[in-house]
Amino acid sequence: MTEQAMWRRTEGSPRGDLGRRIAQRRAELGLTRRKTAARAGTSAGYLRHLEENPAAAPDAGVLLRVAGALGTTVTELSGGNVELPPGLGRAARHRRFTELSAVECRALLGTHGVGRVAVATASGPAVVPVNYSVVDDRIVYRTAPGTTPWQARGNLVAFEVDRIDEALSQGWSVLVRGNARAVTEPDEVRRLEERTYSRPWVGGRRVAWVRIDPVAVTGRRIESR
Repeated sequence: MTEQAMWRRTEGSPRGDLGRRIAQRRAELGLTRRKTAARAGTSAGYLRHLEENPAAAPDAGVLLRVAGALGTTVTELSGGNVELPPGLGRAARHRRFTELSAVECRALLGTHGVGRVAVATASGPAVVPVNYSVVDDRIVYRTAPGTTPWQARGNLVAFEVDRIDEALSQGWSVLVRGNARAVTEPDEVRRLEERTYSRPWVGGRRVAWVRIDPVAVTGRRIESR
């Protein structure tokens, strides 16, 4: 069991939008409630209240300190930017741009989540988001026949995943170029169902599998100094 999984097991499940965002940000930074509370100048018990009580309404001062302790903004914690595209913040005055190694790229890809697959369709190129997992160093996702992600099969495609931290004006991006194919063998389908991270967020009957075998993997990172 991972350390993050142990936190979820011992600390209770976050409830409400604010609570989920606080807990998610703690997990990204590798912080326990106790450490976060100490940074914010509050108690671990009160932080637990914020995470697990949907009706919690901290005053502006507390929310500002919690956001500072988590290296983010009040807007992000409160969900004020949920409908906005990432990258609206100003660039850091001092920043460093680096190319990621293949090992770093694969490690970031392995965190799973939502990526974007670029597909050539009859009406022109399209880029669509998919819930993906990495199994045996290959990108896999579940979709439905007839959808845009399904049209990737049999083609050389591009797949991109990134992470942007608005508060710190930094982030990373990984690009995979590879051959996509449909996975239909019963044993392989069963193995993917057992090892993938999550089901597609869009719901519905998504029983068609696509696998991308990487040909080239590159990445970049921007850090503030």
